[in-house]
Amino acid sequence: MISDSARISLVVNGDDFGRSPGLTRGIVECFDRGILTSASLMTLWPSSSLAAEAAHRRPDLGVGLHVDLGEWTLSGGSWRCTYLRVDLEDEKQVAAEVERQLRAFRRLLHRDPTHLDSHQHVHRGEPLRSILVSLSASLGVPLRHEAIGVRYCGEFFGQTNGGDHRPEALSVEALVGILVGLPPGTTELACHPGYAIDLVTDYRSQRELEIRALCDPVVRAAVQALEIELCSFQRLAKATA
Repeated sequence: MISDSARISLVVNGDDFGRSPGLTRGIVECFDRGILTSASLMTLWPSSSLAAEAAHRRPDLGVGLHVDLGEWTLSGGSWRCTYLRVDLEDEKQVAAEVERQLRAFRRLLHRDPTHLDSHQHVHRGEPLRSILVSLSASLGVPLRHEAIGVRYCGEFFGQTNGGDHRPEALSVEALVGILVGLPPGTTELACHPGYAIDLVTDYRSQRELEIRALCDPVVRAAVQALEIELCSFQRLAKATA
């Protein structure tokens, strides 16, 4: 039996849940057939309700709030904003938008989120960081990059910071390598599986590669052989309550 100090717990979290029907379908497939245990819901898109319905049918799927303030894409070597919901430097606007998205989450799921994070990690900057740190404390749920005792792993991603594709990072072998290297304790492995045929995005073919790896029997076998506990933030909260 593995001691508590040596135990490895892994939350496999799919971002962009509800962004489109294709992304939602991919995340659900990875939960049903693969190692995905958790998802982060974007609450203001037409497919948000579709994702919520899928989550209602899967009570073991942890669902957090993916705060969505805007998106940026690389164009000609420079980052270009494709949409922006509020002025990111205006604290009142940002706080109001977070509250609006939290209300939408509660309306869709009829409960609070299991965790908090943000689209394209916008909460690494202020004022959103402080707003979400406060919200995390009031809800009693973890915030990505800020939660004590939860290590974040973003290695399973098929694109460089410069926008170049890295399909080799999404292979079964690469994913097994990440699993082998997990330290004791709790890790969140971020992923972005989905079918992006209904979405304009630079990260398209990579999403289907993620589905293949996350659902591959070799990966499941590695999880079992390494005695990794797959869990959601929801299950972690229950275990520590």
